[in-house]
Amino acid sequence: MSTTSTAIDFETIKNRQQGTWSSGDYAVIGTTLQITGEMLCEAVDVAAGEQVLDVAAGNGNASLAAARRGCEVTASDYVPALLEGTRARAAAEGLTIDVKEADAEALPFADATFDVVLSTFGVMFTPDHVGAAAELTRVCRPEGRIGLANWTPEGFIGQMFKIVGRYAPPPAGVRSPLEWGTESRLAELFGTDVQALEVQRRNFVFRYRSAEHWLDTFRTYYGPTYKAFAALDAAGQSAFEHDLLALANEHNTAPMGALRIPSEYLEVVAVKAR
Repeated sequence: MSTTSTAIDFETIKNRQQGTWSSGDYAVIGTTLQITGEMLCEAVDVAAGEQVLDVAAGNGNASLAAARRGCEVTASDYVPALLEGTRARAAAEGLTIDVKEADAEALPFADATFDVVLSTFGVMFTPDHVGAAAELTRVCRPEGRIGLANWTPEGFIGQMFKIVGRYAPPPAGVRSPLEWGTESRLAELFGTDVQALEVQRRNFVFRYRSAEHWLDTFRTYYGPTYKAFAALDAAGQSAFEHDLLALANEHNTAPMGALRIPSEYLEVVAVKAR
């Protein structure tokens, strides 16, 4: 497993990221991604009664999917408002999900606590990739499963983040979250801690009334784009808007009318070593 540079101030970067993901209202975006949590639970073949941890759970898509399948679920995230949303969504369905405010790079759980550890478009955004991967495996029991959904660099959201990076450059020295959407980086991160690592390329389809509707939603509610727009002057905002709309229109596969954008992600299933 690769090592982490001590020159990078991960704590400061993490605090800034927490502010980013606390801005806007990720739940507005996250709720549309529910199907990815359902598919991930099927991919890892969760069983009723298993102990499941959802890391960087957002508003609880994977948590709800596991709870619907009879699992004992804990949802963890470092944005308290999102955890409250998870709790409310569970209550509305008559489900019980424990919620825990937690840093994905320092999970407050004992070794080998969970049968299954999940994360949908969450842990990939941690600044310390190596530390986060180590935590996923640490809290998973031997021969337990780790299931991830990670945007790929080539997909629509991957391309969107590359545009965001041109207008709001990421911190120096921090590796791209999109590397979690590559098989080679996953092999580096998990190394011999897992005895099997399988990936499946899938598409989540974003559906909006128009490219403008999509942009307005992401500009208002999605933390990274919300913060990027807020940091730009009027000219920068206009150019940023132009580039994002061009990307959306380029990827639109709807035959007419509404917006339909497939966005590639990796569905990852790893089995922890004995």
